[in-house]
Amino acid sequence: MTETFDIAIVGAGITGCAIARQLARFDLSICVVETANDIALGASKANGGLVHAGYDPAPGTVKAQVNARGCELYGTWAQELGFLFCRTGSMVLGFSDEDRAHLEKLRQNGLANGVPELLIVGPDRIHELEPRASAQASCALWCPSTGYVDPFEVAIAALENAVANGVTFMRSSPVEAIEVADSDDGAVRFTLATPAGNVRCRYLINAAGNGAADISHMAGAEEFQMVWRQGNIVVLDKEPRTLMPLYPVPTPISKGVIVTGTVHGNTVITATAAVREPGDTQTYASDVNALLTGARKLVPDLDTRRVVRAFAGGRPVIQGTNDFFIGQSAVVPGLFQAAGIQSPGVASAPAIAEHMELVMREAGVELHERADWNPIRRAPDDFDRAPLARKEELIKSDPAWGQIVCRCETLPEAEIVAAIRRQPGAVSVEGVKRRCRAGMGRCQSGFCQSRVVAILARELGCDPSEVLLEDAGSWLVEGPLKGVR
Repeated sequence: MTETFDIAIVGAGITGCAIARQLARFDLSICVVETANDIALGASKANGGLVHAGYDPAPGTVKAQVNARGCELYGTWAQELGFLFCRTGSMVLGFSDEDRAHLEKLRQNGLANGVPELLIVGPDRIHELEPRASAQASCALWCPSTGYVDPFEVAIAALENAVANGVTFMRSSPVEAIEVADSDDGAVRFTLATPAGNVRCRYLINAAGNGAADISHMAGAEEFQMVWRQGNIVVLDKEPRTLMPLYPVPTPISKGVIVTGTVHGNTVITATAAVREPGDTQTYASDVNALLTGARKLVPDLDTRRVVRAFAGGRPVIQGTNDFFIGQSAVVPGLFQAAGIQSPGVASAPAIAEHMELVMREAGVELHERADWNPIRRAPDDFDRAPLARKEELIKSDPAWGQIVCRCETLPEAEIVAAIRRQPGAVSVEGVKRRCRAGMGRCQSGFCQSRVVAILARELGCDPSEVLLEDAGSWLVEGPLKGVR
């Protein structure tokens, strides 16, 4: 089977999904081609979700161009796409005169990058803004525009909106080869070979995360190498009051160990930075200990015994540069690169999408807005957060809203069904988890996983033994379930 599109986007991480959503407003046929069986399974998944304000990138870099703008756009994107976004502000804590000098450098960077309202504050203001911040902190860079999101919720929301506006999503479709034809007349130029069939397109956007170098190589474009800069992250149980993001003074390669609240009330400690073998998602005791030690320096009363999950992922870093690579290929016209999107990739995603639109216009791609473009995505009902009156209304409409499956997150069966039926919907246990948090609570699926498997089997029309935890081969059930044949 071969399908033809105007644009193919390789990669359904937050970058590829944001670009798809941005370009869906135009009268073009678009396809998002993803190796995995769902959205945001690479760097977007193993991510702390911080929307960094933009004071960290060196002025003049591509990061600096898109970071502050992306942070600014999050308010609009959250309203239009219905995902949770908390603009809490943040502080970079300093403990010495040397730290204060570094904070002033960050402030000057931020002013050059267009970050608003940056101030260096003293101990009294620090503890007024965040009472749990270390009493040893003598100064801090206060940044009101910082916030946080659930990174895979953003990616899912963006792609759902793109699909509602006509974009095609091809999951479980790793690109195995790319054929490039000579064409100066706007005809089809690229043919992508995948196990699900060939994809032909006039323009190709490489947003493949840690696989971006492979896609560029297949297309005969720029040769570069990806470095797997691995990060371990620790999630703590929910707090009565969520913490403001607190940063240490950064290093040349990392923002350091950060403590932050989340949109769901947990505390996250993020992230270490160590160069390891590509694909290494193991958690390391030394890294976890470094996270806990670094967190206690920022928040001494943090109860680090309340860890519910530790996980790891790899930032897509281009060897030899600490910057993003966004633009048309200088080697293969019609190929557009969005590569090396490491931190602050989540914060920058809306602006990367906006920048990609500008790059394509400058390259001569005709972008005519569709009359039926709809930027609004209605968020699914979140039973746990809904007012009592809405809960009663939902249960009255369908008793499955009253059948609680995940006790930790107060998640009913109907919400899981909705996550599977949405387009594109969940097709695995982890896909359900990303969309409605089944299994993200204190017990980490101890009570609800078997119920989720049964609901997926029913909704997907398959046997429970065929239900996947995540990608192909990750079956959870072997043979008959107890009492079921």
